[in-house]
Amino acid sequence: MNDQKLITKLPDEPHEAMIHRFGKEGAFIPGDDENNPWVPFGEQAAIKHLAFDVRQNSAANILWVKGGGRIGTHRHRGVVSAVTLEGSWGYHEYDWVARPGDFVYELPGTAHTLYSDDPNGMKALFWLSGAIEFFDDQANFEFTADVFWFIDHYVTYCEANNIPVNKDMFI
Repeated sequence: MNDQKLITKLPDEPHEAMIHRFGKEGAFIPGDDENNPWVPFGEQAAIKHLAFDVRQNSAANILWVKGGGRIGTHRHRGVVSAVTLEGSWGYHEYDWVARPGDFVYELPGTAHTLYSDDPNGMKALFWLSGAIEFFDDQANFEFTADVFWFIDHYVTYCEANNIPVNKDMFI
């Protein structure tokens, strides 16, 4: 085997023709603010949407909570994974604080209140599966956020601000 030669084409597989004929290719989702805006989420936060998968009821996004901000108490109905990108954040109900590079996973049924007391705020990449139920400060149900809520959040903002909807986000 010659180490200097790179394999540029894998051997054909029987299903390859079907993948090319019917499959959806992967996508590139730009992270710049002009093509992929920060969509306000309450007064202290914003969401940069990255992907919507209606088949799995899942969504990927970056949550930005500005310094001293919080996200209301919410309960997950699916698994959530997060990687902290900037700043620090935690949940009032737990004794840890996530910092850049930290990984957090949340199991269905957990309820908590996200906060960031970092003066520069926080940004974390989230992959959300299933619905999230939000509650007010008196524990009254407010709304459910699922993949369809996230799609509406993004599309409504784009249409109101004459920003093209990136159809590559829909997987």
